[in-house]
Amino acid sequence: MASLSRALLAAQLLLLCTACSTFENWFGSAPDDSRAPADLLDIVEEVRVKRLWSVGVGGGQGDGFYRLQPVLAGDRIFAAGSDGTVVALNSETGKRIWREDIDHEISGGVGVGGGMLLLGSSDGSVVALSDQDGSVLWTSQLQGEILAAPQTNGRVVVVQSYNGKLHGLDARDGSELWVYDSNLPVLTLRGTSTPVIVERFAIAAFGNGRVVALDLNTGAVRWEARVAIAQGRSEIDRIVDIDGNMLLAPPLLWAVSYQGRLAAIDVASGRKLRQEEVSSYVGLDQGFGNIYVAEETGTVIAFYRNSSGIRWEQGDLSFRQLSSPRAIKGYVAVADFRGYVHFLSQVDGRIVGRTRTDGDGVRADMLARDDVLYVFGNSGQLTALRVTARDAQ
Repeated sequence: MASLSRALLAAQLLLLCTACSTFENWFGSAPDDSRAPADLLDIVEEVRVKRLWSVGVGGGQGDGFYRLQPVLAGDRIFAAGSDGTVVALNSETGKRIWREDIDHEISGGVGVGGGMLLLGSSDGSVVALSDQDGSVLWTSQLQGEILAAPQTNGRVVVVQSYNGKLHGLDARDGSELWVYDSNLPVLTLRGTSTPVIVERFAIAAFGNGRVVALDLNTGAVRWEARVAIAQGRSEIDRIVDIDGNMLLAPPLLWAVSYQGRLAAIDVASGRKLRQEEVSSYVGLDQGFGNIYVAEETGTVIAFYRNSSGIRWEQGDLSFRQLSSPRAIKGYVAVADFRGYVHFLSQVDGRIVGRTRTDGDGVRADMLARDDVLYVFGNSGQLTALRVTARDAQ
């Protein structure tokens, strides 16, 4: 078990801290310069970025490589820090509506629905709060750290834990309705894709490279799709996690794996309609007829959404540990490990803008609504940015 833990830690550090000079001290050899983060090149600024507001949210992402993602609901944005801080803010002004401090280390969140906020903790607790005032509605104890936001349709709460299990809970009181076990591989990355609820299905992606649809009420398997196949001799070579959030674009569900593929899956049948070779551990987005993927190498790729092939690739951000892409207006935004947010043209991938939001970096998926981008930095700064073209009046 100790050797496995060391191997897992080494794999996570290699993937998430590829440029860390401390590798030389730990392993007695110089770091691999081929994986050093690219220096930022001068660009022609074509984007105007205005900071609307910025609010601190507790301990931010903490030290557990968490990716706590805020959520927009109506005119409010909800966010949580790893130290147990939960806030509801006005999404336009950043003014605080309420704040609650819960006695858990939050590692997965935030989910919203049915009048509830849903949070997962490092000790396996699921906490449901009222979205009106933050009061605790119920707490349910599961086994396994929860690294993704629980989801609900108002009747069933779906929770994915890091040990490879998917739980269905009664939204009224948190009691368990069913559980599915994916049989986790020996070695995985540190992360979990957020489950998706589509009509009668709960859809989840796992560390074995598979996407599974379950009956939301009973937990019975309805279909299973393999996105990636483990290959290679070593356990590290065979890692095929789907850690990034999936993209629902009915009638298709898009998912991408590490050391695997981008796949388009028919939601109703589970039939895989398309696949492209790519490696990523962050999520996806779409816009301008493209599907956007940030590879683990730092290359951002725009795949044609309705046909096979690549529209463009942007490689100037190599090994800067990019976040999931987020389309906004005519641009696609990605954040990096230094807290810079880069704006790429959706037409050809040129870098047309840049701003910095958090010196500790950005891991969580960004949110976009109209021309406003919401960025939750690792230190806990939640920032709203208005994005417009420089020639806009």
